[in-house]
Amino acid sequence: MSRFLNSKYNNLAPYVPGEQPQDQQYVKLNTNESPFPPSRAAVYRAARAAERLQLYSDPDCRALAEKLAARLAEDSELPLTEGNVIITNGSDEVLNFAFMTFCGSEKPAVFPDITYGFYPVFADMNGVPYREIPLDDELRIRPADYMCAGGTLFIANPNAHTGVALSRDEIEEILRGNPDDLVVVDEAYVDFGAESSLPLLGKYDNLLVVQTFSKSRSLAGARLGFGVASEEIIRDLNTIRFSTNPYNVNAMTMEAGIGVLEEEDYIRRNCEAIIVNRRYVQEQLKAMGFELTDSVANFIFMKHPTVDGGRIYEEMKKRGVLIRHFTKERMAQYNRVTIGSREQMDIFLTVLGEVIEELK
Repeated sequence: MSRFLNSKYNNLAPYVPGEQPQDQQYVKLNTNESPFPPSRAAVYRAARAAERLQLYSDPDCRALAEKLAARLAEDSELPLTEGNVIITNGSDEVLNFAFMTFCGSEKPAVFPDITYGFYPVFADMNGVPYREIPLDDELRIRPADYMCAGGTLFIANPNAHTGVALSRDEIEEILRGNPDDLVVVDEAYVDFGAESSLPLLGKYDNLLVVQTFSKSRSLAGARLGFGVASEEIIRDLNTIRFSTNPYNVNAMTMEAGIGVLEEEDYIRRNCEAIIVNRRYVQEQLKAMGFELTDSVANFIFMKHPTVDGGRIYEEMKKRGVLIRHFTKERMAQYNRVTIGSREQMDIFLTVLGEVIEELK
């Protein structure tokens, strides 16, 4: 670090993103990207927007916010408007805004000990105290552990990195148990088999639902996310947004997002294909002796009863198949594997079988 670094960041441990290696061609199953390209409408609209890049993007993201609010209102059967939506540079940005806006020295953050790795980073970067609540022995969130939590709650549902989901009723239990604290439900992976908490917005004013266009909607490279909540909460978040970067979403990304919403049948079919492939891989891995969490995300979380998880990751990478390994103690024997196309998954299973036979 340089001698100019603000001392408050001396001990900041940054988030470590998934590898994006350039040294060779990999079957890349480490960052939960979609194996499917963006919709044609998304590509077309983004290309047209590129012709006007001399102009600033709309700081209100009005066209996208209006279309998204209308779609969410239809799905949730709630009278949502653009005033209930904030559009951000990936869902990470709205999560960071939530830490900045609704946490502080007297309002700690609360989240599981195994979850999205950015939560403790956002807390540390913003000087927010936080409390981690252990998952149970089956790596599940127990709603009872979150009653009267005494802070702003961050619940990834389905949970990263396990893929295990809470039901809508369980989320409602947490909301009821924390009437004076905000509950942020991070639904990055909700479209692959979990229940969204969006319909609960009509009953609870302490709910902020966060989603992304990166996973099911095939726009990871565009960086587009959003939050949905009461108009008061959205105004609070926009105060922070306009105080940091009012042009946070570029014009091409905004138009790509509109294009995605115009072709939702395409997105739905892609999600169904991922679900089918996930079930196929889960069955094959169980037959190979692997232990799995009950993931309903676009990834599986697996460990072998006798072969070290780190060795599996290393040997797979040597053979051109990239998966994700974490060194945190409770996860060290697990690997997370993105569900890709059937061809990608068949290659993964073949190479994994060879690695297990060699390492046994």
